[in-house]
Amino acid sequence: MTLFDRVFGGNDAVYGLTVAAVDNAIAQYGESQAVAFPETAYALPCYYAVTGVKVTTLGEMKAALDVIKSLMTREKRLHDAFMSGVATALCAEFIEALKYMNGATPYEAPCYGHISDAFVRNLGVPLVTGDIPGVAVILGSAPSADEAVELVKSYQTQGMLVTLVGGVIDQLVEKNYKTGDNVRVVPLGKDVTSVIHVVSVALRAALIFGNITPGDAGNLMKYTMERVPAFVNAFKPLDDVIVACGAGAIALGFPVISNETENMFRVPKSLIQQLDVSKWNATSLEARDIKIKITKIDIPVSFASAFEGEIIRRGDMQVEVDGSRVDCFELVQTKEAAEVEDHKIEVVGPEIDEIPVGSKISLSYTVEVAGKAMQPDFESVMERKIHSWLNCIEGVMHTGQRDMIRIRISKADFEAGFKFRHIGEVLYAKIKSEFEAVVDKCQVRIIVDPEQNAKLRAAANEVFDKRDARLASMTDESVDTYYTCIMCQAFSPSHVCIVTPERLGLCGAVSWLDAKATKELDPAGPCQPIKKEGCLDEKLGRFETVDEAVQKYSHGALEHVTLYSLFQDPMTSCGCFECICGVEPVSMGVVITCREHAGMTPLGMSFSEMASMTGGGVQTPGFMGHGKHFIASHKFIAAEGGPGRIVWMPKMLKDQMRERLDKTALEMYGVENFTDMIADETICTEDPEQLLNYLSEVGHPVLGMEPFEM
Repeated sequence: MTLFDRVFGGNDAVYGLTVAAVDNAIAQYGESQAVAFPETAYALPCYYAVTGVKVTTLGEMKAALDVIKSLMTREKRLHDAFMSGVATALCAEFIEALKYMNGATPYEAPCYGHISDAFVRNLGVPLVTGDIPGVAVILGSAPSADEAVELVKSYQTQGMLVTLVGGVIDQLVEKNYKTGDNVRVVPLGKDVTSVIHVVSVALRAALIFGNITPGDAGNLMKYTMERVPAFVNAFKPLDDVIVACGAGAIALGFPVISNETENMFRVPKSLIQQLDVSKWNATSLEARDIKIKITKIDIPVSFASAFEGEIIRRGDMQVEVDGSRVDCFELVQTKEAAEVEDHKIEVVGPEIDEIPVGSKISLSYTVEVAGKAMQPDFESVMERKIHSWLNCIEGVMHTGQRDMIRIRISKADFEAGFKFRHIGEVLYAKIKSEFEAVVDKCQVRIIVDPEQNAKLRAAANEVFDKRDARLASMTDESVDTYYTCIMCQAFSPSHVCIVTPERLGLCGAVSWLDAKATKELDPAGPCQPIKKEGCLDEKLGRFETVDEAVQKYSHGALEHVTLYSLFQDPMTSCGCFECICGVEPVSMGVVITCREHAGMTPLGMSFSEMASMTGGGVQTPGFMGHGKHFIASHKFIAAEGGPGRIVWMPKMLKDQMRERLDKTALEMYGVENFTDMIADETICTEDPEQLLNYLSEVGHPVLGMEPFEM
């Protein structure tokens, strides 16, 4: 039997199962029965991406089977094998979708099944920055549980997103290996059809970030091949269904590496036989041309971005630093070169092995840097990075910033030999590697002493207060330069962010100071200066130089962008935005939602549905992606009246923004406690009239504003 025969046979088998499953469902529920995956705006995402048709009922699914059948040509040419692989994937999606009928929850921990749109969008920035250098799909059972753990761990420590299908899930459970999206090891399901959930992630990435038109199969596959760095590891034995699924993966540009020996031939860069499982990591990276950024850090545990979401429970912690209870802080300061001894790491006070387990301790760390190109403005940029760096340490959890940090170090780290000085090793290594263009020397001082930290904390807060005063005085008018950010063009080729002092990047991760520092660190990188010249409309925030920049860096896809308008040439979105706003026509206000909120809004749309209208670098008047902190900016939709237009936000977002937004509203409108005037899901969800009644009751300022000029 040839490999072609196995692909076609597997395809036929899955198609037959799908037809039977659909017919049985129709017999039980009728053709009008709704069918859909939860938390997605793309219906059945794979079928929609490939064909451009949304399947929402069993009747539509039945009709769609004919389309899938048309892909199943049998000329035994390579193209036909690949298209049969795609047909197999679409059948798998139908089988999986049927599991979710009537609101069923077919998957239980540790398995995830369907992955939400919010999860896909959350992958955008780390995939672009290389924090997630690739996506590994592991199928079947490893020769042993130990080898399963070794393979998964090898990818995890490189920062990969690892997805699991089949017996490998039970092998990790057997070894008590931690899984979950917070550590980027995601078990999808035990059935081979559950592999479609990671395929769905790849295809939705093309729709969300790439502005690929649904149904444009050629460009869809070109996008996944060039911009989604995924690959498949498939353990033997491979049945014909898995072989057919593998053909679909290869069609999307995802190479398959296997230790299968039966009826297996090799296709360079696509279908690779590697009998030694210990070499799968290296083989996979080479096949997908994935380059791993290696920073050697002298610590006894792993360091990788995959550990950023790791949670350390109270019962698992060795010691804890808690800024709400003890004096602590983290600070970066610029010094003269003579004052800094490179790679000096000093711990003043007891080490971790001298402190009783479970203790809450007072701890601070001050990073002192020197360099000819170093600027004090970069200090806060480096400090914001500390949160990510410390969370990349396996077994360490960090939250907060400045003097309100919280750090937990696990018992497992303590047993592995982790010490406080290793925090210094991480800070030194990352400062020197990520800021090498401006930092020549770096030293770290760690204080584990409550009396010293009480005095040092007060001094650190004086530094923070001075910075805040300077930053507060920075406005768009006070600088002569803005910056581009095209970091996300790896996924969204036509999107360009314009970053100003009062408008950070829509991902929430790039402020004006960040962009300025990025330019210094990487002169030819994603952040380029724009001289603020040729003001065409002050109210809209339209400048000749900004238009020239977006034309240049969008490769001609955009001609005009305004900085302060929601209707006239609003800034584009890649899909990585923290929030999205849209016009609510009854109140003539603006509704804002965020990716953490899965519920509906008074627009009758969820975050995913609103986001599907704006991603991929397109301009959609009346809708706009943006960062959370832009909400409280004086420049937020300033052309349409500013933040006073905000009429609805999720409660969690209101609570996050309350202090800043109340301050802005008091300054701009003389309104106190403005955030309380904004409705949320506890007041109304989908009813615009209920929203309007609430706004009238509280005297919301939007009611006194002029209607939008649409």
